[in-house]
Amino acid sequence: MKIEGSYTISAPREAVWEALNDPNVLSKTIPGGQELEMTGENQYKAKMKIRVGPVQGIFNGNVKLTDLKPPESYHMVVDGRGAPGFVKGEGDLRLEDQGENTVLHYDGDAQVGGRLASVGQRLMDTSAQALIRQSLETLETQIKAGQQSAETGEPAPEIAPPSELQFAMGVTRKMIEDALPEEKRPEMMRAAIIALAIILVMKTLSDWWMDRLASRVVKKLEKRR
Repeated sequence: MKIEGSYTISAPREAVWEALNDPNVLSKTIPGGQELEMTGENQYKAKMKIRVGPVQGIFNGNVKLTDLKPPESYHMVVDGRGAPGFVKGEGDLRLEDQGENTVLHYDGDAQVGGRLASVGQRLMDTSAQALIRQSLETLETQIKAGQQSAETGEPAPEIAPPSELQFAMGVTRKMIEDALPEEKRPEMMRAAIIALAIILVMKTLSDWWMDRLASRVVKKLEKRR
């Protein structure tokens, strides 16, 4: 699977580079991210929850950065595995200086296997692009919060990674952008938001009912002892 694109961040290149090498920042940018720990020089251990269509699960993996050229570029190698399958990939990240802005360019290849590969190429591509876009949007938010904190002297606000619902909305938005002309997108997006909200409510009610049912079963078993 080929992954490439660019994203403009409203911050100087040095600030973007610093954020990209800060595990505390990165751990709060990736949708589903649960853990990012430095294990060695330019090496990290990661844990995240991935959901692509009907396939979901926890992935544990390793990330290694090589060929670092601060504050311009580096090469990244990723190897993750979990119950739904595996993800392997590598690619290059380059920061283009544009004064007060920075253009982040990314170019890489990824390979997936197991149940994760059964969802279809189109959904996989769309999910990957949504994951990257939301990660970069949150990265920019983190950088701006840090800059504001430095200017005011006040602590930066706590910023959480994109939620499961936000990620699902990102995938839906990307699919709509790819499939429909611009004038028809708002109406379809509103319908998608309503549908996802209904699904989320139904899932919440289902989880609540199952927890309640399980509690009743446990109480009955305890009474029989």
